[in-house]
Amino acid sequence: QVQLVESAGGSVQPGGSLKLSCSPSVRASSSYSWGWFRQAPGSEREFVAAIRGNDGHTYYRNSVKGRFTVSRDKVNGAVHLQMNNLKPEDTAVYYCAAAPYLVITGPCPKDYFGSWGQGTQVTVSS
Repeated sequence: QVQLVESAGGSVQPGGSLKLSCSPSVRASSSYSWGWFRQAPGSEREFVAAIRGNDGHTYYRNSVKGRFTVSRDKVNGAVHLQMNNLKPEDTAVYYCAAAPYLVITGPCPKDYFGSWGQGTQVTVSS
């Protein structure tokens, strides 16, 4: 399984922006699908966004639609999560995940992914 390394998160005020990146240890083929999940204290890890392998179709949880954008760098294979208009309820540890040949058709459970990043803290607070 490919190893994933996430960039540092950060702390922002409500309305601010952050961009998370996830880099594979080896360049993953275009067949890999990628997901972003988050986990707040005392809560389950929940789906945030995903980008499907091969065609790059994207999916988002309802609460982040229009604010978050997931993308993949075709040159170096990194996957990014651009987060705009952040809200306090977005505060969580964010994880990237990857799986080869995973056909995503919508928000999906974390069990579909076999490779995970180390997690990075995002805090939104005034």
